[in-house]
Amino acid sequence: MILAALDLRSLLYTFERPWVLAGLLIPALLLARLWKLRGREVALPVDFGSRPSRILIGRLIAAAESLTPALLAIAVIIAANPQTTGSPITQRKLTNIMFCVDCSGSMLAPFGEGDRYDASMKAINQFLHFREGDAFGLTFFAQDVVRWCPLTRDVSAFECSLPFMRPDSQRAIGGGTMIARALSACRGFLEEQEQGDRMVILVSDGQSFDLMNGADEETARELRDARIVLFGIHIGDTEIPAEISNIAQITGGEAFISGDPAALETVFRRIDAMKPAEIEQIGIEYIDALAPFCTAGLSLALLTAGAAFGLRYTPW
Repeated sequence: MILAALDLRSLLYTFERPWVLAGLLIPALLLARLWKLRGREVALPVDFGSRPSRILIGRLIAAAESLTPALLAIAVIIAANPQTTGSPITQRKLTNIMFCVDCSGSMLAPFGEGDRYDASMKAINQFLHFREGDAFGLTFFAQDVVRWCPLTRDVSAFECSLPFMRPDSQRAIGGGTMIARALSACRGFLEEQEQGDRMVILVSDGQSFDLMNGADEETARELRDARIVLFGIHIGDTEIPAEISNIAQITGGEAFISGDPAALETVFRRIDAMKPAEIEQIGIEYIDALAPFCTAGLSLALLTAGAAFGLRYTPW
């Protein structure tokens, strides 16, 4: 009778307080007493005379008296707080992106309306908004390496760090181009992050002597073993250094050449498309499912009230 008033999906419900369901034993015992046990009969003189069968009326009375235990069962189920599964709880899978930017003197070469350094910073700034939710870090390099901004999800903090390492405003890290040293430092920074994917975006316009004589393959293996993907952006009209292309290929990334600011922005968009943000499921949302049980309880209460006006057991 109870299931008749409930959605069949109730069989899939879970309960926040399942131990409360032990209380269903009480209405079960009451129903057993009503339908299985005898002892309510009262002998009257007319019982020894002929009379028609009252089996149907007896069943109706027993059914009417079963409404109260059924109503108690509904109350127990509601107290156990039935729940059903809702939408999966998801979140954007984190990607740790380290920008490795060349700030040697050659980055001051004209590029569009400004220079190569300014165009790089502008394109990086736009890329941040393609990847909201990821963590970004900024490393500058020339002869030496400076981690200017640690990995952070605070995009505003990252943006404020962009203008302060112009090649014409500092000489503390030298004037050469040591890409292998810079990538090794970025690998160490990224390995500090236990969660999320790892990516290095290398922005440079020069050749690096510390990647020659097989050093590029060694650097690539170290990045690959650390689960780091390298995307290389070569700024200028010259060919992409073969060492950069080799590292990108080994790590699962790609190397691009950018001859003007518009092409540089396009390259960043392509990188975003090649390494799209992933969504991961972190749990299941549970929703209280009281409505069908409340409806069933209200229906039983109305039937009980109606039965009290006529369908009730009287021994006389």
